[in-house]
Amino acid sequence: MEDKSHIQLNNLLYSCVTQKQRGNEQFVHEHALGFVIAGETHLLSTDGLRIIPAGSLGLARRNQLVKSEKVPGADGEYKAVNIFLTQGFLRRYAEEHRIDPVGRYTGDLLRPLPADPFLIGYFNSLLPYFTQKTALSESMAELKTKEAVELLLQVDPTLKYFLFDFSEPYKIDLEAFMNKNYKYNVPTLRFAQMTGRSLASFKRDFEKIFNTSPGHWLQKRRLEEALYLIKEKGRKPSDVYLDVGFENLSHFSRSFKQAFGKAPSMV
Repeated sequence: MEDKSHIQLNNLLYSCVTQKQRGNEQFVHEHALGFVIAGETHLLSTDGLRIIPAGSLGLARRNQLVKSEKVPGADGEYKAVNIFLTQGFLRRYAEEHRIDPVGRYTGDLLRPLPADPFLIGYFNSLLPYFTQKTALSESMAELKTKEAVELLLQVDPTLKYFLFDFSEPYKIDLEAFMNKNYKYNVPTLRFAQMTGRSLASFKRDFEKIFNTSPGHWLQKRRLEEALYLIKEKGRKPSDVYLDVGFENLSHFSRSFKQAFGKAPSMV
């Protein structure tokens, strides 16, 4: 059966769900401009939980870890539209418009935007592409993406520092980063990229610091956190496993029993 709860056309994504749903991706690969039409988007990052209500506009910066949850409103529905502003597109735009190189962006990674009527009108203009049978061509997607960037710079010209910083992550403190971000369920390669390392360099540095491999350390650290949440905070295993970085409950339960000698439900 075709899944109509999420429709992606080129770099445009429409979401419409009737039950609370966690996002599958926890790594934001490209800048994302979003508009919540109905319900709420809950975003959990290292800075804490942000609740984005209906009618909100915002930008999420690339190369960050975020856990998202789609929460239907009182009418039982969640709707949102996101447009992804890829590095390839933004580089072409910067060259075409002769935008000078900008420094490294150091502002908010999740940036709220004012309820600008032109931006809201822009998102409303996208909806027919998801509800009608008319296809969205690549050239039209390019035009709509250009329109989005033009409107963003009109709303706030300083957003150029957000959009056109093409620098890559630099080498940072690996130990501090991992202790802060171990709950995010992303491949080891993503952790390597975000700490400014190649995969080989990341594994080598990791073993020097933690005296074990990333895979073993992540599982042990996540299980320890799960034990604490279940035993000390009274959380249910079914409410914990996703929060600490496991993909499914059965794998979590097996790993927990191997580590602590008893099932999580018996703690």
